[in-house]
Amino acid sequence: MPFTKQVKTPAYFSRYQTPYRRRREGKTDYYARKRLITQHKAKYNSPKYRLVVRFTNRDIIAQIVSSTITGDIVFTAAYAHELPRYGIKHGLTNWAAAYAVGLLVARRALQKLGLDETYVGVEEADGEFSLTEAVEDGPRPFKAYLDIGLHRTTTGARIFGVLKGASDGGIYVPHSEKRYPGYDIETKELDADLLRKYIVSGHVAEYMETLIDDDEEKYRQVFKGYIEDNIEADSLEDIYVDAHAAIRADPSPKPAANKTREEYAAESKKFRKVKLTHEERAAKRAAKIASLVNTAGPAEEEEEEVEDDE
Repeated sequence: MPFTKQVKTPAYFSRYQTPYRRRREGKTDYYARKRLITQHKAKYNSPKYRLVVRFTNRDIIAQIVSSTITGDIVFTAAYAHELPRYGIKHGLTNWAAAYAVGLLVARRALQKLGLDETYVGVEEADGEFSLTEAVEDGPRPFKAYLDIGLHRTTTGARIFGVLKGASDGGIYVPHSEKRYPGYDIETKELDADLLRKYIVSGHVAEYMETLIDDDEEKYRQVFKGYIEDNIEADSLEDIYVDAHAAIRADPSPKPAANKTREEYAAESKKFRKVKLTHEERAAKRAAKIASLVNTAGPAEEEEEEVEDDE
């Protein structure tokens, strides 16, 4: 029998520390979180805000969150599924939608703080890089740090669309232009026209025109919802420009519909599987046996007739 060296000795296991549950599940980067929530002690109980951005398959979540010892507190939030209210009904997870969600969460936070008229941000998106600066004889801008979780910080990623929207919306998020689409690493310059094209969904419009010319069948398959709503490539820019104006006009969240207690109870019981009694199970079993006998009966009779003919 060959000798195998024991690599993990008892000393190793005595020093092993079990990671936090969310780290084991791959949900939280505690190395980054520690640096995002650490606040200077001289600031006492002043909250340190984070612009938390998360993407799902069908939605974009943007929240402004502060941390306490007892847990995180969400100051305000905005979601991509709110965009149909402002005229954006398709492509709710693309770059342009991410910008709109960032703009919505920023305007909503400033409205809640009463700073929406003091800090209006960039009213017409032009793609230029800018940071929110403090006004004279007024309060300083609302400050939040970008929290991307485990998302990769690749150049042109959608997560920076939310960042750009929040920055143009009037809140101060410390960042540089290096990760925006259109940034040239060699010349170290940002192509503002290319960035604006992403903001107003110009890249989607280009793809629509390309598919129309090259593969019309795929175009009908990919942009089925656009075709049903009579949305063409030329009208996409106007849709997003109007949506940005509508968000600025009324960023307040829509109140949820008040349901009665009976409606909530009916909704909770909608997918609940009711347990059958002994008599109901026996009747169900008997009905199943009877259906099997009825379906098998004619087939057996046909086989007997064939045998008789032979």
